[in-house]
Amino acid sequence: MTTPSAVSPSPSTGSRQAPAALFALTVFSSAALVFLVQPMVAKLVLPLLGGSPSVWNTSQAFFQLALLAGYFYAHLLQRIPSVRGQAIVHVTMLVIAAVALPLRVNALAGPPSSDHPNLWLLAVLTLSIGAPFAILSATAPLVQAWHARTLGAAEGKEPYVLYAASNLGSLIALLAYPLVVEPAFPLVGQRLGWSAGYGLFILIIGTLAIAVSRARATAVEEVRATTPAPTWRERAAWVALAAIPSSLMLGVTTYITTDVASAPFLWVLPLALYLTTFIIAFQEKPAISPALTLTLQGAALAACVAVLPFRSTFFAILLFLHLIAFFLTALMCHQRLVARRPDPAHLTEFYLCLSLGGVVGGAFNAFVAPVIFNDVWEYPIVLALSCLARPWGDLQRIPIWTWTMFVVGVVAAILTPVAVTFATNHLTTDALIGHFDPAELFDMGMKALLALAVIAAFMVRRHALFMFAIVAILSYAAETAADRTDTRQSWRSFFGVLKLSQTWVPSIGEVKMLAHGTTLHGAQSQDPRYMCRPMVYYTPNTPIGQVFTARQAASPGLRIGAVGLGTGSVAAYVRPGDDLTFFEIDPLVVRVSNDAANFTYTTLCAKSLIEYVIGDARLTVAQQPANSFDILLIDAFSSDAVPAHLLTVEAVKGYLAKLKPDGVLILHLSNRNLDLMNPAQAVARAAGGHALVQQYRAPEKDPEGTWESSEDAVIVARNPQALAAFRASGKWTEANPFRARPWTDDYTNLAGALYGNLKGRYAWLP
Repeated sequence: MTTPSAVSPSPSTGSRQAPAALFALTVFSSAALVFLVQPMVAKLVLPLLGGSPSVWNTSQAFFQLALLAGYFYAHLLQRIPSVRGQAIVHVTMLVIAAVALPLRVNALAGPPSSDHPNLWLLAVLTLSIGAPFAILSATAPLVQAWHARTLGAAEGKEPYVLYAASNLGSLIALLAYPLVVEPAFPLVGQRLGWSAGYGLFILIIGTLAIAVSRARATAVEEVRATTPAPTWRERAAWVALAAIPSSLMLGVTTYITTDVASAPFLWVLPLALYLTTFIIAFQEKPAISPALTLTLQGAALAACVAVLPFRSTFFAILLFLHLIAFFLTALMCHQRLVARRPDPAHLTEFYLCLSLGGVVGGAFNAFVAPVIFNDVWEYPIVLALSCLARPWGDLQRIPIWTWTMFVVGVVAAILTPVAVTFATNHLTTDALIGHFDPAELFDMGMKALLALAVIAAFMVRRHALFMFAIVAILSYAAETAADRTDTRQSWRSFFGVLKLSQTWVPSIGEVKMLAHGTTLHGAQSQDPRYMCRPMVYYTPNTPIGQVFTARQAASPGLRIGAVGLGTGSVAAYVRPGDDLTFFEIDPLVVRVSNDAANFTYTTLCAKSLIEYVIGDARLTVAQQPANSFDILLIDAFSSDAVPAHLLTVEAVKGYLAKLKPDGVLILHLSNRNLDLMNPAQAVARAAGGHALVQQYRAPEKDPEGTWESSEDAVIVARNPQALAAFRASGKWTEANPFRARPWTDDYTNLAGALYGNLKGRYAWLP
């Protein structure tokens, strides 16, 4: 392997050089534009495809591929021998790509396709932003190559530090969009502002192009003649070292939003940390040295694997441990990449391999893992594989101390599942051992074995194979010894992980529950006396239950629509003569809830046939006849990754059009981290509806055994007479539409909803 070094000064290099700050400004601004446009374009197509999660996933896959195309273009551009020629071509391509602007959804692809929405989306993204995005993406490696042949050749400076400036621009744009841009500007303003920013960038890079064209540059042939080409083994190492952090970024995001907490913006944290590792790794003097990174990463990784399945552990500790382990592992891989970086003569090829690794890692998580795994197994698997990116040490001379700790770690990890099996078959609580319950002693022993394995893994960290072996076994051992919950079955689809669990409630016996990540989507008693009694959010005492019981008392037959199936609890209200249609995006939920071995609300409790419409509710409800529903329930907001497009003025106008003149729209807005009540009230008024609100709080004691939950709801009608009975009950109050700006397809403010929730919890917030 060649030793990385800057291009040596050449006698042919002139003294007139572009200022270093201009190089940094160019890569910074291009990266900022690249990261600003990604959420912007995805938001543009949300109303057209209904906001399915596949919109975001497909968009992300497209941008990764477009980035790879941009890096490949930058690499091909190196075939032009002069920097001046490359600069002219690149600026020309930027101008040509501007034909796609101003930023908009290009109509050439035609209307959205319900048969092949992903193909339609890829076509729209290609036509709308493909060329500008790919050419912009090429700027970072291309400008670094110019730096290497002009300023770097003259002063002996490496260009790789510019990659830190590029990722700094990406990081600032990433944080600015949800916190500043989205809340402050309507979508039309964002589109025009980004397009103007693209024009300004052409002026910036045009200025740089003039400067590098005037400078004397080292010839490509002269540079490459002194540096051997990278081997295929080196290229494979670049791809692998880039793929691991890319996969872990998606893996940790999926894990913490599925099994730890589904708090909004948690997905931003791993991506921000991912970009930060690039900034640190490509600094001339890294803030964290590679040696310190290896030490800290060894400890954090082993501890993270050991506690990964223990989901009842304090949330803040879990979140910190997962994020710090991911950050240090990504930093380690990127620092290993920097250590293997080639001479700047092969800079664009290096970045091409880096981009390819990002695509490989992301594709594994996005497309392969959901098909082959029934849970988020890709995360612990790649965590263990990351050990192999560490130094392997001298395998011919392994100290006896290392062998000893390796054996201790493996034995401790293996004993854990063995002990779990023994305890499950033989452990009883009939007698105390001293002052301890046997189960408590067992848990203490299991955690001691896991801790011993963690220590052993850390002690052998200088030998990657040994650490990998211990961590792999430790990962399995921790899973067997974790919070031994009553999860009975797990399924996975494109839309997430569903888990069926069971618990004991004193007043009603065994209860089955269905959860999507950390969000409970319904429960059902297994006692025949209570099996058809709605539970949690759907009991007769809750706002949803109040609407159903009141409308059923006034009419012998109702047409009901419900967005969000869950366990199908609403079906318990269906009488002979009623008509219920569920609108559900995930076919897996329909299969699980209709299986009598899981839940029987839809198959046993409902007294009439139930219909199912698969697809995003925004689109499928729009296809229903006007004036057809007596009750329309929108129950899609209990998860904190809320489908905001379902709560806009345009969406609510569509819902109201499907109601009968005396029909009622129910917006179930219970949410742990977002205040959706205020924007929903504003939306109801802006959509032309009349609204009442209720914040129901379940009693601390549950003498009736309903196992009900607190609930926030807004009911909306086309005319005030439809709400008269609810207004007279005294349980509902008039909506106040002036506490928030109404959300539209052009404007949403999730950051404001998060702040509103925090303000409600903490009175000291302004």
